[in-house]
Amino acid sequence: MAFMSTTEVPPAELRRARRFPRRLKRAAKVAGIVIVALVVAVTAASFGYNLATDGPAPRPAHLLFAKGSGWDTRYLEWGTHGPPVVLVPGAFETADAFAKLGPVLADNHRVFAIDLSGTGYSAPNPPFSAGHLARQILAFVKTQKLTGPNAPILVGHSAGAADVGVAALQDPGAVKGVVFLDGDATPLGVPSFVGAIASMVFINPYKTSVLRLALSQDWLIKNIYSSMCGPTCPGLTDAGVNTWRWPLEQPGFQAEITYSMRYGITAMTPAQFTALKAADVPELVVAGVSDPEISHSDAALAAQRIGAPPPVYVPGRHLTMIASPRQVAAAIDSLSDR
Repeated sequence: MAFMSTTEVPPAELRRARRFPRRLKRAAKVAGIVIVALVVAVTAASFGYNLATDGPAPRPAHLLFAKGSGWDTRYLEWGTHGPPVVLVPGAFETADAFAKLGPVLADNHRVFAIDLSGTGYSAPNPPFSAGHLARQILAFVKTQKLTGPNAPILVGHSAGAADVGVAALQDPGAVKGVVFLDGDATPLGVPSFVGAIASMVFINPYKTSVLRLALSQDWLIKNIYSSMCGPTCPGLTDAGVNTWRWPLEQPGFQAEITYSMRYGITAMTPAQFTALKAADVPELVVAGVSDPEISHSDAALAAQRIGAPPPVYVPGRHLTMIASPRQVAAAIDSLSDR
């Protein structure tokens, strides 16, 4: 078979072949200019939006704070008698998430609910690891003089389960019992490098813009609340939306969410599970029967890991303290009786 040499290529085809690389370079150059222009435009729009929406974040009046041991912790309280209970929220939650459970528990307990550092009205105090937040819990317990015979039961919701579990390990004598509520204290099943990349990409000014845009959408907050709480929960009023929105607009939340994107939600290590199981502290796992975040097998495994009896299931999804406050309170009372 005979092959055509380059000298035998028709002149028109040869000219087209030579023009193609030049066209490709021009197209790449134009595309680069367009991308740079878009980045500049989006960045300018982001800075403009942030400037237009800047200002002090709204806060409720008459907030209570416990100051001591380097912490400034916002809290709510109910009840005047009985064994104390400290309620610890999960990721993106505050003490207000326990507004229905607190008064029910107050029939038999002195009840406190706190805002963890980074989310809510407590003063930001990084890092936002389980060990660090456990120290905040113990500092609050000490400040409120919940020690000795008055040592509390710690109830950790969702990601807060890890925080109360680690707190019990840091100072077992300061804790009368530990309850994992809708949480198993394990990390989310997301590879660590994904979070690291996301935290590097999700930077300012874009981070501020995205968070402010998301938090400005009432429908989004209502939909997330409804999906996590379930059909038996009361719907959110405008004031209820602000109860969930305002804490995420406070100083420190952006740092907390960046930390969580990089390292994940707070969780316990296998060694910590083993230590908690061996500790002389009563434990209990309570979970929503329809919780999409923690399956029945996950709840059962969590109970085995910490040496608790089989889980107590109550009606609801992931916010059982709102969906079924009386059933949750009864479960906590059973641990108190133990």
